[in-house]
Amino acid sequence: MKFSVYCMLGALCLPYSALKAAGPGAGTVLLTEEGVKNLGIETVTVEESTFEESAFALGRVEVIPGRTGAVSSRISGRLVELNVNPGDTVSEGQVIAKVESRQPGDPPPVIPLSSPIKGLVMHSDARLGDPVEPDKALLEITDLSEVYAVSRVPEYQAGSIKPGAKAKIKVAALGEREFEGELLRFGTAADQESGTIDAYFKLPNADGILRPGMRAEFTILSGIRENVLSVPKDALQGNPANRHVYVKHVTLANAFDRVNVQVGEASGDRVEIVDGLYPGDEVVTRGSYSLGFAGGGGGISLKEAMDAAHGHTHNEDGSEMTPEQAAAAKAKAEGGGEAGHDHGSEGSVSSRELLFMISTGVLAVLLVITSITKRKGPDGTTEQA
Repeated sequence: MKFSVYCMLGALCLPYSALKAAGPGAGTVLLTEEGVKNLGIETVTVEESTFEESAFALGRVEVIPGRTGAVSSRISGRLVELNVNPGDTVSEGQVIAKVESRQPGDPPPVIPLSSPIKGLVMHSDARLGDPVEPDKALLEITDLSEVYAVSRVPEYQAGSIKPGAKAKIKVAALGEREFEGELLRFGTAADQESGTIDAYFKLPNADGILRPGMRAEFTILSGIRENVLSVPKDALQGNPANRHVYVKHVTLANAFDRVNVQVGEASGDRVEIVDGLYPGDEVVTRGSYSLGFAGGGGGISLKEAMDAAHGHTHNEDGSEMTPEQAAAAKAKAEGGGEAGHDHGSEGSVSSRELLFMISTGVLAVLLVITSITKRKGPDGTTEQA
C-alpha cells in the first residue's frame, strides 16, 4: 500500500493520514525518476533579493499630438502624379504628388506637393485624376519616431505612482519584446465607468515598429524593497485563501513536500512570500500544477523511497523495523518468500502462525475427550462413560 508522508530533517516520519488532521497541505508527493521527467519538473532556489513593487494595467499605443501632418494643394487642379501609398515612409521635403493647375497654359502649370514632415503615410484620399481643392487634404503623414503608451491605471493605485515612475511595457502584437517607459503625466479626468485614469508614457520608436492602436500590458514600478523572499508565479498553487508551493525534499530523492505559504505583493512574474519558505528551499516551478494530481498515482511506495534514502529496509508504512522484524524480513528474503524454510529457523514463527497452532491443538483435545466420554449402547442409545 502506498502512503504519502511528511518528513522533517529526515528523522521524524509519520504517515500522511496521521498528519492530515494537523492541517491542510501536509504530505509529500513521491515520484519515480521517470515520473519527474514526464512531468518536466524544474525547480528554483529561494533567495532574498531586490523586490520591485508594481501595478499592472492595460492600455494602448497612441500618436503624440502635434506629430501629424497633412499634404494639400494651395491651388485648385487635378491630381496627375502620386508617388506614395499608405504604409510608406517618407522624408521631410520629399515630393510625393503633383497637381495640374486649372490656370490656363499650354501645357497647364504642374505644382509639386512635398511632405511637411518625416514619417509614415497613414491615410490617403487621393486617386490619379481626382479634382484637387485647397481645403481638402490628400494625405496624412505621422511622425512615429516617438509614441505614447497610455495605460488605464485603477484609481486606487494611481496615488502610489508618481511622474517619473518606470514601466515595463509589452505589446501583444510583438510577442515577448519589452519596452521601458517613463511616466510623464496622468490624464485630465478619470473614467467613471471603469474606475481608471490614463497614465502617459513616452516610448522611443526609431524602427517604427510601434503603431497607433496596438494593445499593451504595463507593469508600473511603484517602489523597491531589499532582501525580500519571492518565487515565480508559476510555483504558486491553490486558491487566494489557501496558497501552497511544492518544495524539493531534503533527503528523499524525487520527493516534493507541499508547503502552505502566505503571500504578499506581486511584481511582474514574481510573488512575495511572507511566511512558509526559507532561503535555500528548492521550489518547483514547471510541473508544479501537475504535482497536485500526482500524489499516490504512478509514483513509488513509501518503503521504496525510505529504503533508497537511508540505505536499509523499512516497513511498508515507512517506519523503522524492530530487530525481530528485520530478522524475519532477512529470513524471508533468503528463503525466497518463506521465512525460515530450510535455513534452521523453524523455531521462529509469527504470532498468527502460533495462534493457529494453539487453536488446532485445543480442538484436537476436545474431540478426543468427546469420543471417550460418549459411546453407544446395545440398543443404539448414547451412554455416558
